[in-house]
Amino acid sequence: MDQTTIIAAVLGLLEGLTEFIPVSSTGHVLLAGHFLGFESAGKAFEVVIQLGAILAILGVYAAKLIALFAAAPHDPVARKTIYSVAIAFAPAVVIGILAHDFIKTVLFESPFLIAVMLIVGGIVLVVLDKLPLTERHGDAMHFPLGMSLKIGFIQCLAMIPGVSRSGATIVGAMALGASKRAAAEFSFFLSMPTMAGAFAYDLYKNRDILTAADLNIIAVGFVFAFIAAVFVVRGLLDFVGRHGYAIFGWWRIAVGTIVLLAIAAGY
Repeated sequence: MDQTTIIAAVLGLLEGLTEFIPVSSTGHVLLAGHFLGFESAGKAFEVVIQLGAILAILGVYAAKLIALFAAAPHDPVARKTIYSVAIAFAPAVVIGILAHDFIKTVLFESPFLIAVMLIVGGIVLVVLDKLPLTERHGDAMHFPLGMSLKIGFIQCLAMIPGVSRSGATIVGAMALGASKRAAAEFSFFLSMPTMAGAFAYDLYKNRDILTAADLNIIAVGFVFAFIAAVFVVRGLLDFVGRHGYAIFGWWRIAVGTIVLLAIAAGY
């Protein structure tokens, strides 16, 4: 196994371990790739390997999703859940398409920006975890449609690498009255169309520059992302229900600070 393949496997593991926790998987993968000297064509690797995490959550939630769509024709609650996720997904479609090139060519190329966003997001998580928030919504399948739309707009902040898609949706949901567990589960639901859309659009945009070698490296990252994400998805809801999100905030602050010091030292 050559060095590039090993790095792809490591980055895939990092993607899977961090995708569904509020620490910014893309930020971590971009920073690790920067310091390891890893470059991917069109920065496609960092986005496309998210397919592994998508399949992991689809596998874990397969029974629930099948039951949800099977019940939709006759169950208004099931239909509302589907509408809720679709409405939350809509802002990312519009903004993601309009801002795609700027995100990939400017924001993805700034380790300094990513580190700052990690620290800022970490502070937000630590503070939010200590606030006496009123929990009005304890079930992710019963969020009001207006609340879901607001969460969808908040999720778009995660197009800035280092913010975290799951972090933005979780913070947004909790600020709007969701319990910690419900916020995490809604983030899971919303991740499926959001990440699938990002995967498909990025693959389309980079179809002319990806080679067979690029696809092989992406496949390695995808497999390791899938394996790691399965374990995270299975344990995250219980973990945050017991311990909250402050630990992820402190992790973000530590990583962001280390990166800024490394940049200042010339790395």
